Amino acid sequence: MTSPLTTPASEGRWTPRLWGTLLVLCAAMFLDALDVSMVGVALPSIGADLGLSTSTLQWIVSGYILGYGGLLLLGGRAADLLGRRQVFLVALAVFAIASLLGGLVDSGPLLIASRFVKGLSAAFTAPAGLSIITTTFAEGPLRNRALSIYTTCGATGYSMGLVFSGLLTEASWRYTMLLPAPVALVALVVGLKLLPRTEREKNSGGYDIPGAVLGTASMLLLVFTVVQAAEVGWGSARTILSFLAVAALLTAFVAVERRSPSPLIRLGVLRSGPQVRAQLGALTFLGSYIGFQFLVTLYMQQLLGWSALHTALAFLPAGALVALSATKVGTVIDRFGTPRLIVLGFALMVVGYLLFLRIDLDPVYASVILPTMLLVGAAFALTFPSLNVQATNGVDEHEQGMVSGLLNTSVQVGGALFLAVVTAVLTANAPQDPAASRQEILDGYLPGLVVVTGIAVAGLLISLTGLRVRRPRQPSVVVAKSTSQEEPDRVAVRD
Repeated sequence: MTSPLTTPASEGRWTPRLWGTLLVLCAAMFLDALDVSMVGVALPSIGADLGLSTSTLQWIVSGYILGYGGLLLLGGRAADLLGRRQVFLVALAVFAIASLLGGLVDSGPLLIASRFVKGLSAAFTAPAGLSIITTTFAEGPLRNRALSIYTTCGATGYSMGLVFSGLLTEASWRYTMLLPAPVALVALVVGLKLLPRTEREKNSGGYDIPGAVLGTASMLLLVFTVVQAAEVGWGSARTILSFLAVAALLTAFVAVERRSPSPLIRLGVLRSGPQVRAQLGALTFLGSYIGFQFLVTLYMQQLLGWSALHTALAFLPAGALVALSATKVGTVIDRFGTPRLIVLGFALMVVGYLLFLRIDLDPVYASVILPTMLLVGAAFALTFPSLNVQATNGVDEHEQGMVSGLLNTSVQVGGALFLAVVTAVLTANAPQDPAASRQEILDGYLPGLVVVTGIAVAGLLISLTGLRVRRPRQPSVVVAKSTSQEEPDRVAVRD
């Protein structure tokens, strides 16, 4: 399956058509990430307007994560089997329609339903878009550059979501729901003209329907369980039984995949140390950041009394730093390799979180909050692209969608899991007295920040295992089928 755009990319010449294709894919990635974070600032306004309780408001966020995280494995394999271009464009159209409906509904259940559909469509656009890039750009510096631009658009979406939400919520929360619709429609129209047509994978082994059902069911139940655990209790019978059901479904899924002639996930890909570290890195990196963003938003708005716009502007330096680095990170990856950059990014994030523990009831932004925002922005700029490069390098072309779906699943499950953990810690340490002092409320936030920092430390320790003594470089070309083994230590290209 060779894209018509592969030749100019492999020769190092980026044509206007190639740039246009990359921008379409970046727009979808930006919107996917934007929707995860943008709704957070608008939740108080949504609750007041629609009369929703706090537990119901949680599902406006969780509904999107549920659809996104639950169907990513299926979305990644569908891109390989049904055609990346077709899957991407259809899902992008559904995303635009769901965005429009989300801004027009007047009830909580309908809003949650629209968010679930948006998450479902993103579960297909994300792996399809990433695999279009990895099959269009030759592995090495050219792909690293493309992936650095693509993934920093996603990181910018996470970071800038609060900024856009703060600005739009000043007028109406509905604008935060409607904003993605016109952008998605423009990307759809341009994508119809520019995205390369590719052949569907020749698949004589069938479509692994049992694996698709079991994989999707297990991911949906896992995300649902961790989201609900914060409300019903981690030790409740319901939560324990749900986790046991997830374990049973995953066990059955693995058994099916081991025997399927055309598996949803080829389990051999997880024998690669760099691949496993990329997946665990994505799980902990995004999980810690989403938990941090949630806590900081509550701290600024509920405790400090900042407006939505003020809160958004506080996050602006992090997002701006990520955006400005988009075209440069690929060169840095070529020079230093993904393992070193991932370690450095996690280290910067840990330091940033530790510095934020200095917060008080009257913080000086420039000396207390700004350093953390800059460090977190630098961490995103270095780590997020590096994780994507490390996960997709050395993977056979027809499995790029599968690996892309697996990586995005790690991102979403990490976000849902650790957000639920942070929420549970926050709830357990919140003062029970309605007349509690501001200092007591602040003290209740600190354990959550410690947990967020601990998650980042875990990611740092995992990434450190990828640093080894550098061996002399061999003038050889990495064969794509080597994904089931440890990749050679060619630091300039991969782990």
